Amino acid sequence: MTSKSSGPLTFRPPSSSSATASSFAKPSTEFIKGPWHVTHSTLPMWKKNKNVVITYTPLESPPGGIDDLVQYNPIDSDKQKTGEGIDKPDPSVEAAYNWRGKGWLKVASSHWEVLGYGEHDGGWMVTFFEKTLFTPAGIDIYARRKGDLSENLIEQIRAEMKKVNDPDFQQQADQIFEIKHEW
Repeated sequence: MTSKSSGPLTFRPPSSSSATASSFAKPSTEFIKGPWHVTHSTLPMWKKNKNVVITYTPLESPPGGIDDLVQYNPIDSDKQKTGEGIDKPDPSVEAAYNWRGKGWLKVASSHWEVLGYGEHDGGWMVTFFEKTLFTPAGIDIYARRKGDLSENLIEQIRAEMKKVNDPDFQQQADQIFEIKHEW
């Protein structure tokens, strides 16, 4: 797979970071909506699971809100598991959302942010999520299409993450692993 790169990638540090952000235009809701394959992550639970897909569906209320559905299979099973939540835009941080679980996950909440995105390889996003009741803080890399992102693009993404002047974030970027998918 070749990456159709059109220049350097744009990243910003997480808002919780002491690093300063460069200018960053948030992705449109049109760009975010739909299914995304989580191809790489630092989230330990994904080491025991495969075929991780997050589908974002825009909501009329709250304005800018997004319904999110996470679907995955245990690594040794084809039984599908799901988690659902609502993402409300964070008015104080560009390209950030406050997530609240639905159903049995209603007790959980999180803050997540888009740190980078683009059209290369059919579409990609990098998100940062803060610690929750059930998970540590971490990073996910998403691909729009099945088949993963090119190695070239993954290396560009990793290089850009290492440029963020925040040692904690750089350490997390070093811990990213590939998630198993059955394409």
